[in-house]
Amino acid sequence: MTQRPLIAFAAGAIALATALAAAPAYAGKTLDAVKQRGAVKCGVTNGVAGFSAPDTQGNWSGLDVDSCRAIAAAVLGDAKKVEFVPLNSQQRFAALQAGEVDILARNTTWNLTRDASLGLNFTTINYYDGQGFLVPRKIKVTSAKQLKGATICTQSGTTNEKNVADWSKAQGIPVKTVVFESFEASFKAFFAGRCQAFTTDTSALAGLRNKEAPNPDDYVILPELISKEPLAPAVKRGDDEWFAIAKWVPNALIEAEEVGITQANIDELKGSSKDPAQQRLLGTGDDLGKLLGLDKEWSYRAIKAVGNYGEIFERNVGPKSVLKLPRGANNLWNKGGLLYALPVR
Repeated sequence: MTQRPLIAFAAGAIALATALAAAPAYAGKTLDAVKQRGAVKCGVTNGVAGFSAPDTQGNWSGLDVDSCRAIAAAVLGDAKKVEFVPLNSQQRFAALQAGEVDILARNTTWNLTRDASLGLNFTTINYYDGQGFLVPRKIKVTSAKQLKGATICTQSGTTNEKNVADWSKAQGIPVKTVVFESFEASFKAFFAGRCQAFTTDTSALAGLRNKEAPNPDDYVILPELISKEPLAPAVKRGDDEWFAIAKWVPNALIEAEEVGITQANIDELKGSSKDPAQQRLLGTGDDLGKLLGLDKEWSYRAIKAVGNYGEIFERNVGPKSVLKLPRGANNLWNKGGLLYALPVR
């Protein structure tokens, strides 16, 4: 007598769980607003080479830009349907909280304070970075340990400012930090000779040296990293459906690289692949789009629009780009890096 109710309860619980797992997602208010507007509002930097920067005609490019275009392709069917909103460090979180942008993709470090107190959700790390120092070659400094008493330029309202203070205290290397409200003002002051060093994420240092320095060969990036800077887009908390989309689109781009799908072969594979992992990304296998409130070809469109993660990296920040950065920690997990896609299945 006692076993039958337990069995019935267990069977009912399994049936309920199965039904919930198979249920399609309900469109959230952000997705509805994006569809009604016909564009994804993407918060980006005022201009950081390799990540988000406009050219002289106002055309944006960069790793973060491609992340937003991939989401637009998945959601709206067109990677061009993005409205880029330049934001400085002080504006970025308030703009996201106020709903002025749908997603913030601008070299933002994922840390506990931001994650727990700003009313936002970080999605997927799209670049593993670390903070370093750029110095003029003429001062003959080859290590950050030689910066005792140096004047260091940086931008206010960033983790960079706090990291320098922590590093200085921990290492017993007193420095004088000069902060500026805008990124442009901070690096221009450095190149004008106001500071002996400039500090920010090393990816940005490479861009500054190659694009902004009067003569790039006159400047060197010191070998030490003084922090971990996992960079990730973020969305406003409270819309789980939009959060899921913003999280799974970049995961699909990473997994596309893992399973060998590229912009060049995606259409050929769409018509011929028998690999279940490829089929799920190509829109010819399991329909995972309904779980996100999207159609079956959401990931196919995202990959076709911008390529897999490796292609995005190479185009924007890799050895053949202006930044000329090695893949390093941003390689796939099975190639010695830290990138590990959550399973798209």
